[in-house]
Amino acid sequence: MSLSIYVLGREVATLEAIGDFKSAMTYRDGVAPEDFVSLTMRVRRDPYVWDDVLHPVFQMNLPEGYLLQVLREQFGPHIGASPMALLSVIGRNMIGRIQVAPPGATLEEPAKPVDVSGLLQGDNSEEAFAELVRQHATSGVSGVVPKFLDSDAEKIERGLQTKTTLFTHRHIIKGSSRLLPFVSLNEHLCMQVTRKVMPAAVTEVSRDGQALIVHRFDVDEAGARLWGMEDFCALLGLRPAAKYETTWERIAKAVRDHVPVANRPDVFRQMATLLLLTYALRNADCHAKNVALLYTTADDVHLAPAYDMITTAAYPDYAKNPPGISFMGRKTWAPGKSLQTFITATFGLPARDQAEIVEKIGTAMAEVGPQIRQAMAEHPGFAEIGKRMLLTWQEGIAGLRDKRIYALGDVDLGEAFAGFSDPKPVEKERQVIGRSDLLGRH
Repeated sequence: MSLSIYVLGREVATLEAIGDFKSAMTYRDGVAPEDFVSLTMRVRRDPYVWDDVLHPVFQMNLPEGYLLQVLREQFGPHIGASPMALLSVIGRNMIGRIQVAPPGATLEEPAKPVDVSGLLQGDNSEEAFAELVRQHATSGVSGVVPKFLDSDAEKIERGLQTKTTLFTHRHIIKGSSRLLPFVSLNEHLCMQVTRKVMPAAVTEVSRDGQALIVHRFDVDEAGARLWGMEDFCALLGLRPAAKYETTWERIAKAVRDHVPVANRPDVFRQMATLLLLTYALRNADCHAKNVALLYTTADDVHLAPAYDMITTAAYPDYAKNPPGISFMGRKTWAPGKSLQTFITATFGLPARDQAEIVEKIGTAMAEVGPQIRQAMAEHPGFAEIGKRMLLTWQEGIAGLRDKRIYALGDVDLGEAFAGFSDPKPVEKERQVIGRSDLLGRH
């Protein structure tokens, strides 16, 4: 199979499968140096051969988990289920400035903006989300994709979907999750804290707390492609499944490899802020796909605004998960002085500046805390999650202010963080040792 690669609508390269386990990308003659496909694949005459089915920058845009499974089931009988075949289906609407399409295919023109007001204002976001899926089918692909999305919408309405994400030309819309109730509301509140201390994606949450609208930052106000974007899975040559299998040291090295010297201090300061936020919010899902670089040219590379921030510890099944990315060979929520030492040595940020960031995070938590209490009052199903979020944030910021890290002393986060009962204890499912799940129940 052969596919054409476009940068900002200009055809620049060809992607070809080599057998079942290799691929090669070759730039066309006369491509301008600034039209590179990836920060790791600058324009050159020789092909880029990759010992995998797809180069990392293309794997970055393939769906994962449930959606990947459904895509394979839907399209496998028609085009095959290989990653290259799936890329030919979803490649016209990828995050960033590149697009992929079969040779001779016409790139879709930007669609009219999707109206998300009904989703935000309604009390049944699952139904509104399904309606958006049916009406807009915004994957940018003609043919069988709208049919697939339409059939999948029925599953959303019946509540069978565990996690769904819809990409439009200006938004990323996340549906509700049965495994993580009110995860959209959780993420929105965490993003409110994040945006107060560093550049971050703009989010809106539906009135029922079950759907999240994320405003894309890789496009302009009209939804036209503007920025290139690569996450650190792609930059480090990792498969998406290996997103937890890297370190902050390797990420910092990738910054030095791809970010111009003049921009590195700002990038490293934001990375330090992101790392401290991860500890304060207890976000165990900060992995290599949730940190990215944004660029227009090789001389204009920055850290992408923060996204996908969530207090995972608010959910009992994930409360004991360690941080997603290690540093100094460890993954722990009690790093002690090594956290300050690492940030100074790796990101070049002195302890005084780190302490100022911790203070800002505490102030942001205090300002967002009342929003959690309001959400708890409006959504009874969120009450226990909200309690755990408040307690987790208290624990997270207290850990950073401890004498073993920044020695900032105790902090009063305000009335929102007091005056509520303890969360209900979690009832663990009874496990019978030695019994097969295949046996019938009596």
